[in-house]
Amino acid sequence: MPRFFVEPCDINGQNAVIKGQDAVHIGRSLRMRLGDELTVSCEGRDYRCVLKTISDELCTLDVLEVSEGSGEPSVSLTLYQACPKSDKLELIVQKAVELGACRIVPVLTSRCVSRPDEKSFRKKRERLNKIALEAAKQCGRSIVPEVGEMMSFEECAKALGGHELGLMCYEKGGVPLRETVPEGAKDIGLFIGSEGGFEESEVDKCAENGAKIISLGSRILRCETAPLAAIAVIMSLTGNI
Repeated sequence: MPRFFVEPCDINGQNAVIKGQDAVHIGRSLRMRLGDELTVSCEGRDYRCVLKTISDELCTLDVLEVSEGSGEPSVSLTLYQACPKSDKLELIVQKAVELGACRIVPVLTSRCVSRPDEKSFRKKRERLNKIALEAAKQCGRSIVPEVGEMMSFEECAKALGGHELGLMCYEKGGVPLRETVPEGAKDIGLFIGSEGGFEESEVDKCAENGAKIISLGSRILRCETAPLAAIAVIMSLTGNI
């Protein structure tokens, strides 16, 4: 069933409206008709709706059923990803959303080769948030995970320590991930390096802020593979896969 996200002002317990490009998509691309059903998600709730009117500007819907979103994991996981080269971040964002991350935050670390300035990253962030939106629609999420503003390493180390459980994946080893995540964990921050990994001083700083230094095994994973493997394992350990 097609899924769309709306703002709280566009839906209530009885009616909903879909505007803009989503309205165009309903009528022209999906070729939906009056009486067809679709799902509208807003603030973690899913609304099963039926199309009442269709136009390029506005589609109106009647709400048939309301339920708590079934696509959200029990753990809130924020991925702090050191900026990789080329378009790897796009893949990471897409798959992290599918796997259940609630937020993705790009970070500038010492070994990041890609170092976008504020203006260029602003445009890139818009695209990344569109990718997150489309991934959320595709996989049945009830919220749209946000790609946040870029952080410095110092800001990230501090933020990591503010989570119930902060984890830093280090290519030179640490505690096995399976030994660090309790089944009942509710709030996890996960920090993954770029192509060059982390400086030892960065590892020490995160540890000082309360993060656990972890290992993903004996093999060195690419920077676009490591976050996806780690998120999948965390979701499994917390009963979400």
